[in-house]
Amino acid sequence: METREFVKVPKERVAVIIGPDGRVKNIIEKDTKTRLEIDGEEGNVIIVPTEKMEDPLAIWKARDIVRAIGRGFSPGRAFRLLGDDELLEIVDLTLFASKSKNTLARIKGRIIGAGGKTRRVIEEVSGAILSVYGHTVAIIGNVDQSRMAKEAIMMLIEGAPHSTVYGVLQKRKRALKRRWASWKTASRT
Repeated sequence: METREFVKVPKERVAVIIGPDGRVKNIIEKDTKTRLEIDGEEGNVIIVPTEKMEDPLAIWKARDIVRAIGRGFSPGRAFRLLGDDELLEIVDLTLFASKSKNTLARIKGRIIGAGGKTRRVIEEVSGAILSVYGHTVAIIGNVDQSRMAKEAIMMLIEGAPHSTVYGVLQKRKRALKRRWASWKTASRT
């Protein structure tokens, strides 16, 4: 039985998944060796493996790239998911906004920050990339980067001051550097 993946994306993002002259769709298909069946009217994307697909995880990579573009990432940023260590995590802000559009707007504003500063700081310090779109925040990064970025996002959702969040991010980054340095030292001996 052929494994297929189904992704529902916002209709306004379908054109971005296809790209000019179908270029984005073609890159996804070529790099993952899958086939995308796109229903632009409904925003449905079905990802089908091809005979050429060698990597059994390729279908999930294609799925995550489509989901990332659907959640507001540019194709160039979403293609980061082609890397073996990269993953996509999506935080649904409606779980924290209790059906209030004002609360949702406030949470999104805290994550983005004045002039995009907070989002930029989270990206620079964690190494992950973020997209705040609709009622979600999507994160692309490796496990450590994603964990760091998500922790900062959760602190902001819970109302922590931005300065506290920035301090925690710096502390986590230093701890991660120390862990990597000790791991490299241990692996040489």
